[in-house]
Amino acid sequence: MKKKVLSVLLCVAMAATLAVGCGGKDSGSSDSKSSDTSKESGKKTYAIVTKSAGNPYNEKEAEGFQKVIEAEGGECIVKHPEAATADAQVSVIQSLISQGVDSIAIAGNDENALQASLEEAMDAGIKVSCLDSKTNPDSRQTFVNQAGNKEIGQALMDAVLDITGGEGQWAILSATSQATNQNAWIDAMKEVMKDDKYSKLELVEVAYGDDEPQKSTDQTQALLSKYPDLKAICAPTTVGINAAAKVLQDEKSSVKLTGLGLPSEMAEYIGDDDSHSCPYMFLWNPSDVGSLSAYTSMALVDGTITGKSGDKFTAGDMGDYEVVDADDGGTEIILGAPFKFDSSNIDEWKDVY
Repeated sequence: MKKKVLSVLLCVAMAATLAVGCGGKDSGSSDSKSSDTSKESGKKTYAIVTKSAGNPYNEKEAEGFQKVIEAEGGECIVKHPEAATADAQVSVIQSLISQGVDSIAIAGNDENALQASLEEAMDAGIKVSCLDSKTNPDSRQTFVNQAGNKEIGQALMDAVLDITGGEGQWAILSATSQATNQNAWIDAMKEVMKDDKYSKLELVEVAYGDDEPQKSTDQTQALLSKYPDLKAICAPTTVGINAAAKVLQDEKSSVKLTGLGLPSEMAEYIGDDDSHSCPYMFLWNPSDVGSLSAYTSMALVDGTITGKSGDKFTAGDMGDYEVVDADDGGTEIILGAPFKFDSSNIDEWKDVY
């Protein structure tokens, strides 16, 4: 499995070096060719809406999405809202409806607050899917999920159990309190914790850094101050884990860290000795999340799938995928299992993404 995933990611990385970067870091981020032009040319227009500008994970997703769309002859519009809020995304969605795009793939900042605007998009004939962070089932046709919630929750809880020695206080540093992916993973972790195996672990707080580096830094420092006996922090957010890692390492704290992070940002913090704040972490390739989302959007637009459970399609070189039932009553397409990054492999990955 490790060799297969590494091979795929290296191919993605090589292709990414040849691709032109897409979109600026604001709500007006680029769509180099307008939908009007695409309508005249007969090309389909596929839009991706990330959580916010300035998020490197989101930017990798957008790059993967655009690469596939343009390779398949479509027009790609990338939008990075100014803030990680539902309101910022609603204004972007309204603009895309006015442009008459063929599909919208969105990483939702709120599970329910986008429903009215996304239903309006679907009523206008636009195919709507989610990636990374889902909206409720009424607001989407399907959801491209980077990994199963149960698998992520299990991996993170086992990591906390390991790095604490099986007992003691620990905390979670999340993104926003409305982030559906974060909340789903945290709920899965809490479900895993019901097993007697984890009975000596005490979750003291779920803190929210709002996917902002400074706020995540402040929240980490607050956790250290409030809980002098804290043993571990789990940050299931790439922004949060990077901020927390720096605080813990700079302060030479005995508190250890795990979670979900980008190898390129976390390499200097990963190690087995006391000088490194993060023994190991997990993630998947955000470029692959974007790529699978692009193939999903195209399959929805051309009618290969409708978003119903049991639908199947081929995602280029990524292989065959199936739409399955999701826990919330909607459907999803699962990219794969989370991958562990530690001192034995981080140097392989840090230059990939």
